[in-house]
Amino acid sequence: MSAPRSICLLRLSAIGDTCNAAAVVHAIRQHYPEAEITWVIGKAEAALMAGMDGVNFVVFDKKQGLAAYRNLRRQLQGKRFDALLMMQVALRANLASLCVSAKRRIGYDKAKSKELHSLFINERIEPTDKIHVLDNFRQFQKTLGIPLEAPDWNIPVNAEDRDWAKAQLDPGTRKHLIITPAASNAERNWLPERYAAVADHAASQGFSVYLCGGPADHEKQLAANIQGHAKHSLHNLVGQSSLKQLFALIGEASLVLAPDTGPTHMAVAAGTPVIGLYAHSNPKRTGPYLWQNYVVDAYTPALKQMRGETPEQSRWGQRLKGEELMENITTEHVIDMLDRCIQEQNL
Repeated sequence: MSAPRSICLLRLSAIGDTCNAAAVVHAIRQHYPEAEITWVIGKAEAALMAGMDGVNFVVFDKKQGLAAYRNLRRQLQGKRFDALLMMQVALRANLASLCVSAKRRIGYDKAKSKELHSLFINERIEPTDKIHVLDNFRQFQKTLGIPLEAPDWNIPVNAEDRDWAKAQLDPGTRKHLIITPAASNAERNWLPERYAAVADHAASQGFSVYLCGGPADHEKQLAANIQGHAKHSLHNLVGQSSLKQLFALIGEASLVLAPDTGPTHMAVAAGTPVIGLYAHSNPKRTGPYLWQNYVVDAYTPALKQMRGETPEQSRWGQRLKGEELMENITTEHVIDMLDRCIQEQNL
């Protein structure tokens, strides 16, 4: 296979998925260092990925509505890529792909195609029996002739953001636990009193504990509720960091605790152990790629109870609904996992 001279990757969102996609981008850069790489990406996601060497980011801001498509078409006018990797099947992404001219339009296999995805491609990745999102992303690099070696994320952090992160750390301890308690969907949030109990247990083990997250009111309120239940002092950094700063802070931390949310995958990319709390989506598919052994899994028993299926029997991407599902994760479950992680990682 001749080396492609230009490659466009289309993965607009979300934070966790773009973290997974970053490993594919890095593999492409390593294997085809002379290729021009363009990544069509969401606005917030671009802020996290900014600075990747050899990658041209074209921002698609969905909040602009139809103007986002016009802007994308204008930015890519006159360009024709050797290959377009359509790594998102949502209709919004499929329509955005019409603004990209490419010889090879590579999309998902038939089993994972939806929202008219098949109409926008002329080539498919090979199906894989591996469930995880990243393993399926890596099928795109395989289609380009790139071997499936151990993934490397290589998301850059500049000195300023790293200095900011180090300045937030309590100098009185070498052990730092970051809790990012809020998911994008409120029903995937764990209970504040249970977060507080785990934070107190971690503090009793010598950890400084930090609450992190975005500036939204519901995230600030959740952090305040956790603080209200906690017996130990917690460092509340919710709403005080950019995504780059949060990524840098996660990289400096000893351990991360989070539900099914972007920082779970940021921790993987940063090389920091993470305990993931999952009840609504299959952690084998969307959990922390390198830290599956530290997932507290309430999804599998709920799937069995609600649908009579195992994760292997259910369709790829099967989600469960129910505000009460996260309640199936007990404080004891998470404390036991925390103690296990402390012991196995020598924290």
